[in-house]
Amino acid sequence: MISFLRAHKRLITFSLVAFCAFLLTPSWGEVGLFYFLLFFAILVMLIASQLFWIRRVLDLAERLIPGKPRRAWLAVIASGVYLFFFAYSLVRSGIGHIVRAADPSLSSVLIQEAFWWWLVGSWLGFGLAMVFWIVDRAARAAAWVYRGARKAAAGRAAALNPAAIDPPSPARRRFLEQTVVAVSTAPFVASAYGFLYGRLDVEVTHRRIRLARLPKAFEGFRIAQLSDLHISPFMPADEIRRSVTMANQLKAELVVLTGDYLGWDPAAQGDVVQALAGLHAAYGVFGCLGNHETITQTEESITRLFAARDIRILRQERAPIRLRGETLNLIGVDDSLTELRVVAPLVMPDTINILLVHHPSAFDRAVELGIDLTLAGHVHGGQLSLEFVHRGLSLARLETPYVSGWYEKPGGQLYVNRGIGTTGPPIRFGARPEIAVFELTREG
Repeated sequence: MISFLRAHKRLITFSLVAFCAFLLTPSWGEVGLFYFLLFFAILVMLIASQLFWIRRVLDLAERLIPGKPRRAWLAVIASGVYLFFFAYSLVRSGIGHIVRAADPSLSSVLIQEAFWWWLVGSWLGFGLAMVFWIVDRAARAAAWVYRGARKAAAGRAAALNPAAIDPPSPARRRFLEQTVVAVSTAPFVASAYGFLYGRLDVEVTHRRIRLARLPKAFEGFRIAQLSDLHISPFMPADEIRRSVTMANQLKAELVVLTGDYLGWDPAAQGDVVQALAGLHAAYGVFGCLGNHETITQTEESITRLFAARDIRILRQERAPIRLRGETLNLIGVDDSLTELRVVAPLVMPDTINILLVHHPSAFDRAVELGIDLTLAGHVHGGQLSLEFVHRGLSLARLETPYVSGWYEKPGGQLYVNRGIGTTGPPIRFGARPEIAVFELTREG
């Protein structure tokens, strides 16, 4: 495997240069350049990863298939299979923000599952291979410097050939190669886990939210939050009903929904509304809209469908929640809004204001407007995240610093729900689907 990495040094070097160009973007202020380099870096690494692993598959096939088949024929067959899976997945479900009807048939789901498993596993595996290649080159360079220093100290200064320096022990070299193979194929295992189990392993998160101005009547008041359902063949209505049952068992006084009920298929809005209609709470079920309702152009129609099921979608409006003569102010806005000026007249300065908004980037402006607690979603906790290793290891942080969980600034708090469904790869790893329940309190 080490020799294989060396054979791909141009491919790896080019990918590394593209990624470094993205990282060295001068400032976030240059938004256009930033996103262009981000797209370019991802595209280059994606193409490079496919070439890298397809060649690896061809090498393996040459060793395993008896009779030593011609590599050219193997390449044609592998390319044909790959193009079929790619084209089928593109046509049936779309890649990126493409609106099209979902295909729930078993064959379509299996083909798309295989495609996404390969795409995610190969891309992340290639990233690990790049890391090993960098480490290998650094180790060789360090060995060359060390040998040069030893010869100089011994009075035998001589020019050294870096290419001639290899690990001295064949056993150590075999161990290194086996380690590289095992680690670089781990993302394929992780992708399978994320599809078969991770995306369905819903976690109930409990959190006490301290609000110093909370009216006394609302001490201990419980709010359950669901977000990012993304109904699709990979998140059918039955799975959504399972989450609804879990939410009802929490016996919260209020249930809130923070957008993205649909995936890419506007025809599924009736099914997702019917699945969520089973939600119950003493003080009602309220929600806001997400970017997928904007993309599918279903903002008006899905709002009417929810209203018919006694679920109120707040669109630039407020809903005072009254308990024993005191009030808690609930506000909801569309995700399609580019700014939050519309929220200012909805804020009630003499009580707690809670904002339902899909995208967490609204938090900074919400604090300025006097919002005490913002509830959001959108990011899926990164969906494919390594934040359990170190907070910050998530590509979602390229979009927003608010990826998942609780955040606080002077004057306001934010909770970003990881959501229940998926978009893009139907895979979750390191970002379990979530139902959150909050207990409001005046105490610390």
